[in-house]
Amino acid sequence: MQKRRAANALAALLACGIALTGCAAAEPEPAPSPSPSPGPAPTAPAPEATPEPEPEFDRAANSIDDPMSIWVVSNKRRPLNPADFAPGDLVMPEGVENEWAQPLREPAARAVEALVGAAAAAGHRVWIISAYRDYGTQVSLYNSYVARDGQAAADTYSARPGHSEHQTGLAVDLDDFGGCYLNACFGDTPAGAWLAEHAADYGFIVRYPAGKESITGFTPEPWHFRYVGPELAGEMTRTGTTTLEEFFGLDPAPDYGG
Repeated sequence: MQKRRAANALAALLACGIALTGCAAAEPEPAPSPSPSPGPAPTAPAPEATPEPEPEFDRAANSIDDPMSIWVVSNKRRPLNPADFAPGDLVMPEGVENEWAQPLREPAARAVEALVGAAAAAGHRVWIISAYRDYGTQVSLYNSYVARDGQAAADTYSARPGHSEHQTGLAVDLDDFGGCYLNACFGDTPAGAWLAEHAADYGFIVRYPAGKESITGFTPEPWHFRYVGPELAGEMTRTGTTTLEEFFGLDPAPDYGG
């Protein structure tokens, strides 16, 4: 009997322990929600690149007084020195029709070959009607104009000996075989307009433009192209400057000053 009671008591205790254990068990706490992962840090805008300033054009890179300089400025107030100067690098332009078979200084000759070739590719047949003239030739030519028209008239379209750009070997007169030979209307021809627009690409400027007679001293000559090199020609185009006198800050040369 006692054994049965003991067994019953043990069974009751075990049952109670099991129940207590079950009652005492804590509910599992919910797992914490994961924190949102941070996004990429905002990127600061890249600083804008500061463009490099273009180097200022050096107007003193070449002489405007030395007759062998491609920038030499010859006009009615600035005679060549010496007056009978003759360049030493004259060559004949190749592949270009040349009325009087006159040479040019080597850089001008190579440039006019390229200019005339480009004109031909654009549909304009162009030839040389005047290039280098030495001092003696200019004496004869100028005197013939004075005899024909008088000195005052001759001075408006022909340079006195020692003042001529043609004597530098850097000036060339161009024509299109049309009816405006050595005439202002050449500037209105398709060839004349094309040459004026593209000359600077090959180092040339129209030396005596319309509207600048009081500065250059000569009537407009849209056929007269002066080689100054692509750097100077390009800078004059960029700045809208049409005469060497204005570009270099020289006095106008409307006459020979007495």
